[in-house]
Amino acid sequence: DMCEQLLAAEQNTYHNTLLALRGFCSLHAQDHQGALQDFQRVIEHDSPHPNSCIKALCGRGLIRISGGSNYLTALDYITACQLKLDETIFTIKSYVPWNQRGLLLKVLQEEGQMMLQKKRYPGGSSVSFQKKQTGLCTFLTLKVDAPGVFQLASLLVELDSSDEASQILCADALYQMGRGEEAHKMLSLALSRNPQRAPVLARLALLQLKRGFVYDGNQLLKRLIRIGDSSCLLPILDIFQDEDRKLLQSHCRWRALAILKGKQEGAAIKEAVAHLSFAILAAGGYAEDCLLTRARCYGRLGQMKTAIFDFNAVLKEDPSNVQALSGRGFVHLALRQQKEAVQDLISALKVEAGAVIPAILSLKPEAQGLVTGWLLQHGRATLTELMATKDLPGKEILGDLLMMAKALIKICRDAQHHIFYTDVLMANGKQQEALKHLQEAFGHCPAEDFARARLAVLQLQSRNVAGAAAPLSVLARRDEKDLAFLLNFVDTKQQQHLAQAAAQEGKVLMKSHHHEQALGYHSLAVLASRDSPRYLRRRAACLMHLKKYEKALKDMEKVIQGHGCNSPKTQAGDHCCQGFLLLALAQEEAAVQHYMEALQLDQPLALGTITNCPGRESLTRTFHKIAQYNFEKQRYEEAWKITDYGLKIDKSSELQKLKARLRREASSCSIH
Repeated sequence: DMCEQLLAAEQNTYHNTLLALRGFCSLHAQDHQGALQDFQRVIEHDSPHPNSCIKALCGRGLIRISGGSNYLTALDYITACQLKLDETIFTIKSYVPWNQRGLLLKVLQEEGQMMLQKKRYPGGSSVSFQKKQTGLCTFLTLKVDAPGVFQLASLLVELDSSDEASQILCADALYQMGRGEEAHKMLSLALSRNPQRAPVLARLALLQLKRGFVYDGNQLLKRLIRIGDSSCLLPILDIFQDEDRKLLQSHCRWRALAILKGKQEGAAIKEAVAHLSFAILAAGGYAEDCLLTRARCYGRLGQMKTAIFDFNAVLKEDPSNVQALSGRGFVHLALRQQKEAVQDLISALKVEAGAVIPAILSLKPEAQGLVTGWLLQHGRATLTELMATKDLPGKEILGDLLMMAKALIKICRDAQHHIFYTDVLMANGKQQEALKHLQEAFGHCPAEDFARARLAVLQLQSRNVAGAAAPLSVLARRDEKDLAFLLNFVDTKQQQHLAQAAAQEGKVLMKSHHHEQALGYHSLAVLASRDSPRYLRRRAACLMHLKKYEKALKDMEKVIQGHGCNSPKTQAGDHCCQGFLLLALAQEEAAVQHYMEALQLDQPLALGTITNCPGRESLTRTFHKIAQYNFEKQRYEEAWKITDYGLKIDKSSELQKLKARLRREASSCSIH
């Protein structure tokens, strides 16, 4: 009321002062609209009074905080400081209540920091209060830069000299103004009060490096690492100049490499990781060499997932980075993730095999063996699939396989690697080159069975069927899958000739009772003929002599599944053979079914076969046993059928008694 009475008087003395006072009175009374009007009239007056303007700017700044316009609040206080710092300090202490002063200081600190970080209108901010081209308005056109923030920070320090955030803001502003020595003194003072403050240590470390005091900078960085708060660098990097960020990056990288050249203990590696993290942050979050080195360090520390994260960061920017691909592959290797490891290592080999092979050779023998084993397994599976499906792969796939095979030979000159390389050359149609490599690796007369088999296939190209059968039969006994793979390189006509020659040799060996050797030839004949029933029967017979009944049974099952155009006589013989094998494996019920099928197809032939083996009396006992079992289960029709066929083999008294019982039990129903 007093301010309004004075303003209503005819004299205009202290008009602006009274408006500013009334504005604060309205502000304290929560009348923000009335207060804002008074403050605006003071600021926009044609003949402004500086002290009154400062009060009005401070008051308007408080109102803007309540409206969420923190940036405009900071501009008001920067303008007030530029007019008169002492008066601004006096106004805050006199007119801003204690319960609002803490929030005001916090807002000014945060906004000042963001102005230095260029997060408010990058490139500088221009704010004009100009509505008239007279009075104070022209002066109030403000461009926010480091000097303006410095004045704001000076105000904050004066208001609370012990506040660390205000001291840091002041030091940052001094740094951007090129006054590094003053910034250093202010930060040193702040550090003396709290020696463990990471934001202060980080800024001091940079200033010391900038001044050329490398030792002092290193000591400060070590203290920062011990605290373990590298996140404090993130806001600082927006304040640092480009050349200083590069200086910090290069120094931290150099320091990390120096540490890694020395001790390889866990503590030293962790320190190197911290320096590399600083370097990466200083580079803006991406520094290829530092990320790769840090990933390897994480691998040594056993932090595999973190290592993969760093490798992924590099590959996101450069998908064909050899070091990142191979490095990630080795991490997957350590985690025993076969599929991922093989994929990465193959990708790396495709880009630059000359860099990947030495890296693999630098691994421990156990790890090397795992890598080569996985690569060979993948390559072999890919090649086998391509050849088995008769797919005509593009040059790219065969080229990748050839690259992988060459790499395996350079890593380890193992026999299986040379054989794989030979196979890939053959798949590429390079028969002469394959022959040359095979002979260079194993000699002209290889002792290794797998190598001899390859030589035999290459000889088949010269129509030397007789010479090829022997080594291929040996391979058939050792690894039928590998033989089946090799036969993909032999054309259909040659396979037919090979099957005939192998079958003939197997027959000769069987007569001379060399069943083990004969088995190899018969297996070769089966594979070369693609499961011909004739050759399957011969191999089953050979397996029976060797008492390998289960394998023989599988062959006969294939034969019987292929029954169609065969004569009843032939089919009857196959069922008798199958029945005998089932008896040998104690599968009597199934055996009886096959013998009944044989008797139905050709009874004279079946009876003759049974007489020779297993014998009529013996088989009749089996029929009686199975018929009795069905009888007990009240399966009378099945029991009658088995009994009937059993009596065709031999007029067993037991079977005749069972048949009589069946008649009595089934008298109420017809079983015929």
